[in-house]
Amino acid sequence: MDTSQYMSMFLEESMDNLQTLNDSLLQLEQEPDDIDKLNEIFRVAHTIKGMAATMGFNQMAELTHKMEDVLSEFRDGQLKVTEKVVTVLFKCLDTLEQMVNNISDGAEDEMPIDEIIKELESITEGKAEEAQTKEEIQEEKVDGTPVELNEYDINVVKQAEDRGFHSYQIKIKLSENTLLKSARAFLIFKSLEEFGEIIKSIPSAEDIENENFDFEIDLIFLSTKDKNEIYETLMNISEVDKVLVGSVDVKAEKAKKIEQEQTNVEEIKTKIEPKPVVTAPQSKNNNIAKPVQKEVHKKTHQSVRVDLERLDKFMNMVSELVIHRTRLEQISSNHRLTDLNETLEQVARTTSDLQDLVMKIRMLPLDTVFNRFPRMIRDLSVELEKEMELLIQGADTELDRTVIDEIGEPLIHLIRNAADHGIESKEERVAKGKDPIGKIKLIAYQEGTKAVIKVEDDGSGIPVDKVKAKAERLGINTDGMTDNDIRNLIFMQGFSTNEQVTDISGRGVGMDVVKTKISALGGTVDVISEKDKGSTFIIRLPLTLQIIQALLVNVGSETMAISLGYIDRVIDYSDDLVKMTNNKEVIIYNGNVTPLIRLHNRLGVGKSDSIKNYIVIVKVGEKTVGLMVDGLLGQKEIVIKPLGKTLQGLREYIGATILGDGLVTLILDVAALV
Repeated sequence: MDTSQYMSMFLEESMDNLQTLNDSLLQLEQEPDDIDKLNEIFRVAHTIKGMAATMGFNQMAELTHKMEDVLSEFRDGQLKVTEKVVTVLFKCLDTLEQMVNNISDGAEDEMPIDEIIKELESITEGKAEEAQTKEEIQEEKVDGTPVELNEYDINVVKQAEDRGFHSYQIKIKLSENTLLKSARAFLIFKSLEEFGEIIKSIPSAEDIENENFDFEIDLIFLSTKDKNEIYETLMNISEVDKVLVGSVDVKAEKAKKIEQEQTNVEEIKTKIEPKPVVTAPQSKNNNIAKPVQKEVHKKTHQSVRVDLERLDKFMNMVSELVIHRTRLEQISSNHRLTDLNETLEQVARTTSDLQDLVMKIRMLPLDTVFNRFPRMIRDLSVELEKEMELLIQGADTELDRTVIDEIGEPLIHLIRNAADHGIESKEERVAKGKDPIGKIKLIAYQEGTKAVIKVEDDGSGIPVDKVKAKAERLGINTDGMTDNDIRNLIFMQGFSTNEQVTDISGRGVGMDVVKTKISALGGTVDVISEKDKGSTFIIRLPLTLQIIQALLVNVGSETMAISLGYIDRVIDYSDDLVKMTNNKEVIIYNGNVTPLIRLHNRLGVGKSDSIKNYIVIVKVGEKTVGLMVDGLLGQKEIVIKPLGKTLQGLREYIGATILGDGLVTLILDVAALV
């Protein structure tokens, strides 16, 4: 059987199932008596085994089979759910995940699994036999005979039994995650027909082919094989969750048929007897009968998988469309082509709708990143011998796929730092009057055009004195800096308050990586901390990276763009607004001292001769700064284009855009300027 056509589906479903196993094992460790969760774990593990066996990945199937042995003993009450056993199972999951990654990368080398199989076997050694053997599973009864047999079917079964065949009634339940039900059913029928004959099925073959059925298939099957062989054959098929095999009792079926015939005769007698006519109530005019409500069957939600490369191309094409639309609007305005106005307005509305649609298609919930962290905290708790729990809020907050792909690494750094150096030992926490279980919170929410992600811990906080001492050793002048400004120095390259770097983390070790990564995404990161209360790292990210609303400004003779996501407001500039403090220009804004940056000086652009200047007040995290510009050109929807390798070193700009008149305009990186 050629399985290559199912490879992409196998890889995606395997990763989804492994993540489900991760989450479920974590919950089972907390609630060892949760039988439903245990059954779910067993079903998912069995699905992975069946899929791997079907695709020919025998090593993967073997490892999952050994996992099932341990899970069986959980289910039968012969083995307790302990931290040690769960740790071994997590090792299995990590190995399986690596196997799936190797298959995806095309690597043919087999992974060493002998050691982990020995660990699994050592867990099950010396245990009593399973309470429910395979024989007992086969004897589990199918409720009644779900398939209705007619006289002809009963005669066929009787004749087959006379020739030495066994007749079975089989109930097969597919996993509810099955995507191609008809394909799975085809494999089931094909496997059975190799050593027997299916004489009846519910649903019918036509309904199965059209996927017009739920997740259960009932069959009447004739074969010389015994129940165990049939059971094993079916359970090794991918996506088969449960199989019940029972015998067909021909005598009982015959008696039931006679009883049914008698019932039918009684029904016919009843039907031919005259009955009073009951009319539906009518409205007052006696002309309109009361309508009969019909049951409405809603169509189930459907979805398709789309290659990411196609989505990126779609996004680029929409971006080009926005550029050309802006160009058309500029031409129409320049030449006063009023006849085009109505059509251009319709084009503008359509492209805006199309843009919103492609944005939503590209959006993914943060849950795809957050779901790896509960397991990570569990492993760190064991490794560090600390009691910790992770609380997640707002995992359904959506971000552009590009941002989602890149944000995982910075969050890993921050969470590991919180676990290693934020949360104190149990003894320390008790001595401070804290809950012995340390809490790490991962919070996400949308704020305007930004997504905010917070990593909070209720640990010891960042020691200002240590950060200050380290800064002075590095020659950094901290005079006039607030405690929070000093704490934010940990994001400087190579800055660390730790004398010794651990293999887990270090306050400062990796923090410059966090800042660099988030800045590259057009975001910012800040830290707020209080001694013995804990620390909060605040990340602000753009919801999308390609099409934004921006304010166009003049800086000298140049036109620049500033993302509206950073702008608080714009005020008129006057000389009397400017004050000097610590040899730096500031303005008083809303009663606060706000630093002033003259953009033409910062960017090395000649000052224009404009009479009127403006100050654009921008907010980056907790900081507020005024940017002085030489003129305002209005708000525009712009498409961000990367600068390319030659200009990647220009830190003041996040990219460029093409305006309606064809002019290439640079987009300021406000976070880098501030």
